[in-house]
Amino acid sequence: MTRNVTVAVAQTATVLFDTAATVAQAQRLMHEAARQGARVLVFPEAYIGGYPKGADFHIFIGARTPEGRADYQKYYEAAVTLDGPELAALAQTAGELDLTVCVGIIERDGGTLYCTAAYLGRGADGHGTVLGHHRKLMPTALERLVWGYGDGSTLQAIDTPHGKLGAVICWENYMPALRMAMYQQRVALYCAPTADDRDTWVSSMQHVAMEGRCFVLSACQHLRRSQFPMDAMHNRLPAADDTVLMRGGSVIISPAGRILAGPVYGEDALLTAEIDLDEIPRMQMDFDPVGHYARPDVFQLRVHTAAQRAVDLQPGHGQ
Repeated sequence: MTRNVTVAVAQTATVLFDTAATVAQAQRLMHEAARQGARVLVFPEAYIGGYPKGADFHIFIGARTPEGRADYQKYYEAAVTLDGPELAALAQTAGELDLTVCVGIIERDGGTLYCTAAYLGRGADGHGTVLGHHRKLMPTALERLVWGYGDGSTLQAIDTPHGKLGAVICWENYMPALRMAMYQQRVALYCAPTADDRDTWVSSMQHVAMEGRCFVLSACQHLRRSQFPMDAMHNRLPAADDTVLMRGGSVIISPAGRILAGPVYGEDALLTAEIDLDEIPRMQMDFDPVGHYARPDVFQLRVHTAAQRAVDLQPGHGQ
């Protein structure tokens, strides 16, 4: 395992309803990160497919509208599948650059959309591949109108040449049990793609870094109204082109809670930091949340990791 590694977070915006253009933009940023020596790169929440900031899809309690269904169809068509050409292209680029990538996507599975973090990089055969994914367990507030719920089957962190890597998406980071499930896997690179650009987010990420004794890489979009055209989707936000819908705030934090890069607001940015993975055991000397500080005689957490399916088809049943 490489003990010193350069990591990066990309603060940029989706090209709304142009998934091919967003993929091409991501590939350019991957090349730029690699040129700067990065071996790990994190993109924001819902970067491929888009975060529909301010949209309401015309949904009311007990009613929907044809206009809202048309908006949802546009959003659905911009989403991607885990085995589709968009992620295949990004994975190929990650493999060529020997880059491990965590990218927020809107994942399409049947008639349901999920807010997902996809892990990309070199597979065992040396080629770029989708290494894993995590579906957001609990969409926040009105996100529940258009995103399905993930389950425990996608909580698995992945092995990388730089330690375990896992993702916790946006306000999932306020779910203590989910954080503990990540810590139990000894996640060294804790990815936090988000749409939260508030001042309080950075302090939350510092808490996670210190609590988990891990490096936290958080990426948020920098998105202006001009990049979210009024005629693309009904939207309740101000119409002025220079209105900032998401101001960024991307950041990289050490296991000691020290800010290594960022936060940056109001502009696109590619933040990098060189990290020393040996800082993790040094910081665990006096606190290990799932080790010597855990007290399992008092507290225990049970995590259900089986996929939850509406229909379980049993081969041969009834024959």
